[in-house]
Amino acid sequence: MLDILFSHSYYYPLDKKQWANKTPYPPLGTIYAASLMRSSGHSVSLFDTNLRDNPYDIEVEIQQQKPKYLVVYDDGFNYLTKMCLTNMREAAFEMIALGKKYNCTVIVNSSDSTDHYQKYLKAGADFIILGEGEFTLKTLVETLNKKEDVTKVNGIVYKKEEDFNTTPKREVLRNLDELPQPAWDLVDIDAYKSVWAERGRNFTLNIATTRGCPYKCNWCAKPIYGIRYNSHSPEYITKHISFLKENYGVTNFWMCDDIFGLKPNWVQNFNVELKKAKLSISYTIQSRVDLLLKEDTIDALAESGLKEVWVGAESGSQKILDAMDKGTKLSQIYDATRILKRKNISVAFFIQFGYLGETKEDISKTVGMIKELQPDNIGVSVSYPLPGTKFYEMVKDDLKEKANWTDSDDLAMMFQGTFNSEYYKKLHRYVHKEYRKSQAVANFQSFFKNPFSISFQKIRSMLLYFYYLPSSMLDKMALSNMEHTNKNP
Repeated sequence: MLDILFSHSYYYPLDKKQWANKTPYPPLGTIYAASLMRSSGHSVSLFDTNLRDNPYDIEVEIQQQKPKYLVVYDDGFNYLTKMCLTNMREAAFEMIALGKKYNCTVIVNSSDSTDHYQKYLKAGADFIILGEGEFTLKTLVETLNKKEDVTKVNGIVYKKEEDFNTTPKREVLRNLDELPQPAWDLVDIDAYKSVWAERGRNFTLNIATTRGCPYKCNWCAKPIYGIRYNSHSPEYITKHISFLKENYGVTNFWMCDDIFGLKPNWVQNFNVELKKAKLSISYTIQSRVDLLLKEDTIDALAESGLKEVWVGAESGSQKILDAMDKGTKLSQIYDATRILKRKNISVAFFIQFGYLGETKEDISKTVGMIKELQPDNIGVSVSYPLPGTKFYEMVKDDLKEKANWTDSDDLAMMFQGTFNSEYYKKLHRYVHKEYRKSQAVANFQSFFKNPFSISFQKIRSMLLYFYYLPSSMLDKMALSNMEHTNKNP
């Protein structure tokens, strides 16, 4: 009999946009929790849902392994889990029901269950772990095994008769190096490699060097790790990378921190540790433009192997950035982008349309910024109200029938913005076409300067210009008409 069967509730095939990308990452947060429980003497196994298209296969796993506990422990480092997609919530409910069918004690930890614990408890879960979960899970399981009073376990909520009992918050983990290395052996790495190979991309694994974010963008939710910032040591992360290279041949990494390298001198010390270990890696991060401009940060990042950085540009309008409490200036977006490009580091922008008060002029400024700065990639979305945020409180009265997206490609406006959902979906396509057009123009200019330096990819971009030109013109005309007919009252 197995002590704990771990699982989680994100299914890439149920999120059509992400599955089409064919770049799935293993459930890092889940295998951190599994590793801690195993090091504490519990037998553990993992039912990884990432590459599956339905939750029902877990029934066979439960029948065969007969776990005492079914722990649905989401990967809190995967930003998609913060969005509380209804496809994934429904899958979680099915797993809970199957766990209870075979008399498992069901424990859940996720962004969605933290925000909506009543729904999960009503679906049959026995306990919800609120926020950061590893040591809460350890204490809870030990308490249950000893048949002691669970009211003494901080950081949980459970149902007793018709009441929801919530215990005091658990103190956050400050020394992240207390955690054992993640239980990568529980993951079928070859299955992930196969999916990446379908896309023709270099296989990449995810690593988290930090937890939390101290910044207060008013639309950003932090249900698991909160408004704080704690780091692993550069030595811990270097050891982690060495293990993944030696055991799986991986040298490409996605640093899935909300913000990478905020702690003073962390990036510089990380660079030193990599050199000591004679590790040559390539990695991608998320960061802020104001942070990147500090001292020699970009130099140290470039030297240590940074190949791409995603920045939360969000908007080309300072008015919108200020309304979001973003804390950055347009000039910083421009300066950081140009410096990164000079260092041959790819720059990608997160762009957000539809924020309260956004006008046609604000949208034009954002499109203009993208075309002028020529980021190497863009991710375009519309403002999404997440529970626990100031933004959510501002629009919650508009959230009636639809309060969650079905999947990450939903793009529905769930509150009363300047324009409606159809407008922003058309805008999403238009912006991508304008972006591709501007890329093609830049490639034409490079071709005329040095025709022998142009890659096949750039030639393809140049040819596609003749598709995007008329297509974007039609989209622009459609948007102009929709500004009048599809404007929200």
